[in-house]
Amino acid sequence: MSTSDDDGRPLVDGRFRLVSRLGSGGMGTVWRARDIALDRDVALKEVRPPDPAAEAAHPGLTEQLRARAVREARALARLSHPHVVTVHHIVEPADGSAPWIVMELVEGSSVADRLAAGPMSVREAIALGRQVLGALRAAHAAGIQHRDVKPANVLLRAEGGAVLTDFGIAVLDESTSRLTASGDLIGSAEFIAPERVRGEEGNPASDLWSLGMLLYVATEGYHPLRRATSLATVVAVLDDPIPAPVRSGALAPVLARLLVRDPALRPDGALLDLLLAEAEAAAGGPADAVPAGFGPPTPVAHPALLPHPAPPPHPYARPDHRPPVPARAPDRRRRLARIAGGLVLSAALLALGIFQFLPNDDGGGGTGALGSADGKQTGSADRTASPGGSADRTAPPGGTGGGTSTTSAPTSTPAAGSHLTPAGVRTAVAAFRDATGVSTVKQLFVYEEYVIAEIPTRPGARTYDRYQYRDGEVSRQGVGGTISSSRADEQPFDPTRMPWDDLPELAKRADRELKVEAATSRYLIAQRWSFNKDRPTLLVYRTNDYSATGYLAVDADGTVVHKLVAD
Repeated sequence: MSTSDDDGRPLVDGRFRLVSRLGSGGMGTVWRARDIALDRDVALKEVRPPDPAAEAAHPGLTEQLRARAVREARALARLSHPHVVTVHHIVEPADGSAPWIVMELVEGSSVADRLAAGPMSVREAIALGRQVLGALRAAHAAGIQHRDVKPANVLLRAEGGAVLTDFGIAVLDESTSRLTASGDLIGSAEFIAPERVRGEEGNPASDLWSLGMLLYVATEGYHPLRRATSLATVVAVLDDPIPAPVRSGALAPVLARLLVRDPALRPDGALLDLLLAEAEAAAGGPADAVPAGFGPPTPVAHPALLPHPAPPPHPYARPDHRPPVPARAPDRRRRLARIAGGLVLSAALLALGIFQFLPNDDGGGGTGALGSADGKQTGSADRTASPGGSADRTAPPGGTGGGTSTTSAPTSTPAAGSHLTPAGVRTAVAAFRDATGVSTVKQLFVYEEYVIAEIPTRPGARTYDRYQYRDGEVSRQGVGGTISSSRADEQPFDPTRMPWDDLPELAKRADRELKVEAATSRYLIAQRWSFNKDRPTLLVYRTNDYSATGYLAVDADGTVVHKLVAD
């Protein structure tokens, strides 16, 4: 990498000037860059090599990731479709270092960002589905399977239209499956098709299952198969029942035909497009200006530029419901044994956890611990705990069945034992400090029944893990990520300095002023907030089943500095 003579900023391949970091994912970092040869902005994907520990545990992993990145570029270069991200160029350094992929710059957010603000309308979701399906049909016609269709991999142009990206784990029909020869599961657990979980290569129908699950999440507002751990989620994908949609309207019959575990029974791409067209007509025709309304016009994968604060760590699951309880533990044990004995969960998974080295979908930046037969986590003696944070948000509205919600609206008075009280949240904060030896947090998420904290791995560290406090116990939920030294809004802070004594009055004010009718969920987020000069800020949320959302933004001194009132 060289530097520009003009301003000293880095130049890649002597041509692409790095401007700003847009975001990071499982396979690397995406930069906004300026192509000085053609005088245009592009997105430059810097493929991230694994850390030395990962390479030591998986010899050859560095070369695997490099090969995967090159394959992504070649797969995308074969496609020309308005809903597939365009690859312009690939830079392969002569010294054998990680490649750079030069792509079109999509000005917009992702579907994951959009869903963090609440579910889509049925008409929005159908329009989205037809666009993503068009991209998949073009890819399938070229012999390319995507294998990781999920909300984070669908970008939304500011001027309108969805774009399918991140073909980094795509498999070409004429290529081999060497990157999965070890048995590692490549793809995101929640959205992967069950036949791929069983170790089968799958076919285009497997991508359509993933699209169906994406649309289910988009309209229903939660993921029906997400569980406390990655392994438990894989088990659920295999054969847990999928609750009937209750909010999907004309889309519901399409989802019923699509989300079947026998790929031979799913509609093919052509039939699915016809079914979506019929659902669109039944829903009242194409939505007016739906593509432009998908997401705010901000650079993709750059949540600090979004107009609202970051959502809770699991945006696809309801925070106010528990997961379905397994009917019989022996059945769950047999299903776990079947997975562990197959290609999916190889010895590498049992030693380290396959999801540690693969792209993470949920936006939460972590992986769950391996699960035991009863769905609980396993770990060291001093950190055994109840199920993880995401487990508490996987049940459909109304409990474990698929009917209408019977959740009563919360009042300004928290339930007994709630953590949404000064004493409750202080107890959790003290427990985190005692368990980790660290007195600062990157973010804190407070719910009625539990608290989630992103905590530096040691005082002053640039890395952090995610922890949960529940039922008097602290449990480590998994790896969090890296704290950027250049981002003021990511720096840890002392949570004891937040205005916890003001919670009762803030709760009453939120109920009174945010205009969220029949609120079914309330929670708190403490974080450094870009819109409050990166100062530690307490966000008091109210949401309901109809996606109405409001919050109070409160400075550490107790002053309300901003208010979002539900429309």
